[in-house]
Amino acid sequence: RMAPETGYIGSWLRCFSGSIGLASSNVRKTLLGISLQMMQQWTGVNFVFYYSTIFLKGTGAVSNPFLMSLIFTLINVLSTPLSFWLVERFGRRSMLLWGAIGMTVCEFIVAIVGVTVGFNHTQVVDGITVADNIPAVNAQIAFIAIYIFFFATTWGPGAWVLIGEIFPLSIRSRGVALSTASNWFWNFIISYITPYLVGTDHANMQSSVFFLWGALCALCIVYSYFLVPETKGLTLEQVDQMLDEVSPRKSSGWKPTTTFASREEKQTTA
Repeated sequence: RMAPETGYIGSWLRCFSGSIGLASSNVRKTLLGISLQMMQQWTGVNFVFYYSTIFLKGTGAVSNPFLMSLIFTLINVLSTPLSFWLVERFGRRSMLLWGAIGMTVCEFIVAIVGVTVGFNHTQVVDGITVADNIPAVNAQIAFIAIYIFFFATTWGPGAWVLIGEIFPLSIRSRGVALSTASNWFWNFIISYITPYLVGTDHANMQSSVFFLWGALCALCIVYSYFLVPETKGLTLEQVDQMLDEVSPRKSSGWKPTTTFASREEKQTTA
């Protein structure tokens, strides 16, 4: 028996209605919102926010890891307002695409420096872990800071902007709720597995963990290019029309040819 279109359960099930092959269907938009927040967490930013103190303490190059972690947080907070201008100047799609590219480059630089001359090369002196090449570790820290800047100005706020624009009014609150749930689900998963990735009694990946985050950021590039539509300057109805007419790759150049009112009038008189 099919669930009714109205009522509590039916209102949630409407988020998954339509054909998955139809770009403007509710299910496609819901999956886009859920996956968008998943990809935001896969950038690995919460590894830095949750575990940077422990990570930096093991380098032996930072006298006050907590202060450095606080600086990372301040970079995130102070950089975020720049996204308010970027999202309107360059659009949602371009912002996410270039942000993913910037984060990927930074992540791989941190990883490569770490496994060659940086954090992965330490020695114990008088019971204290000291990096063999402190300037190299400092370079890693600098690129982590730049990576946070890229996240704070693009994927951090950009994912939230987009999920507020892709859902029609009929499922908007439910769609945003499911997308937000995805964000916190993957937030939990990453915070749970990270100690096993970098713990000395587990995988002990050290700087190599940034190869993982870098690879996932590279996946964000592919995701942004093929799946993220440009919704800048469009109404909710125009977003539906745009998804029907062009692929996300061509959405930046799409212009509405008719208004919602004229299309409704045409359907009424047909």
